[in-house]
Amino acid sequence: MSIIRITKHFDFETAHALYGYDGKCKNVHGHSYQLYVTVIGSPINDPEHVKNGMVLDFGDLKQLVKTQIVDVFDHATILNKNSPHAELAEDIRKHSPKVILVDYQPTSENMIADFASIIQKHLPQSVKLHSLKLYETQNSYAEWFASDQHLDEYQKALNVFNKR
Repeated sequence: MSIIRITKHFDFETAHALYGYDGKCKNVHGHSYQLYVTVIGSPINDPEHVKNGMVLDFGDLKQLVKTQIVDVFDHATILNKNSPHAELAEDIRKHSPKVILVDYQPTSENMIADFASIIQKHLPQSVKLHSLKLYETQNSYAEWFASDQHLDEYQKALNVFNKR
């Protein structure tokens, strides 16, 4: 049985601000994000199955990412709820109600990790999330790979050891 990766591309517009940052991104500003979602699995091998030959129907992947990520984040302002930006969120909501308060600094790196967590929860068991690529600008992006996630556990253990 072959293992195949399929990828779907999504576009959305989101504003954010980075609290405490020492550059321009401390100000509320927006990006035209591009998200590439790659899943991996074996194509269904059942001539009687309506999705025979597919790892996952592109339409099903589109629906999942659209409802869980794109529809939520598109044309929203994302701010860190653990910062004074929580107050800013209330001011923005008076004029534009689509404000999302997250429990992290809304960088591309943290957003992509959040997206990975969300998408993984909604995939069928036979399909795994392989990778995500999130372009913040035309030439700047963050990547997430499932295969790298064991490195995160290693880093956490190393941090605990180093604090001793």
